Amino acid sequence: MFTIKVDSTILAHCEKLVRTHNFGHRYTANGNEGQQLTGIIGQSVIMDAFGLGYVDGKGGFDNGVDLVINSKKIDVKTMGRTTDVRPNYTNNFIKLQDYFDTDIYIFCSYHKLKQEVTVCGWISKPDFIAKRKLFPKGTVRTRHDGTTFTTFADLYEIDIPDLNGVDSMEDLKASI
Repeated sequence: MFTIKVDSTILAHCEKLVRTHNFGHRYTANGNEGQQLTGIIGQSVIMDAFGLGYVDGKGGFDNGVDLVINSKKIDVKTMGRTTDVRPNYTNNFIKLQDYFDTDIYIFCSYHKLKQEVTVCGWISKPDFIAKRKLFPKGTVRTRHDGTTFTTFADLYEIDIPDLNGVDSMEDLKASI
């Protein structure tokens, strides 16, 4: 895992973008403005690190493909947190997004208070399918700190140790 400080320019761009675009295009579980902002920040930080600019929203719905690197279609999945990521944490993935034609998922966490994106790792779609765990809508999940939440949609989870680990942006670029 490695962490990138979110530049104030990226943050301002993403906040403006979410106010003017709705990035939720599923029939349910589209995420509120704050959740969409978290996703757009994660995606923009990764795009910027690859030299691809930021999310612009002009193309409309991206069908789950956030960027293409080495001819691989990549979806950046970002969870919002208020704590630092620990190696035993889990990443969530809404089952409704499972049909998108992607090759790789990059899982990130956005620390809302520190304004940092932690790249937790990446995984190919076939490996994700083999390693994920399904929790149907309404399942009560218990976090590592003992708090709970109820899934609002069918949800897959994948633990950070099940991802391909990366220690830097250079490592991520070389490994995908």
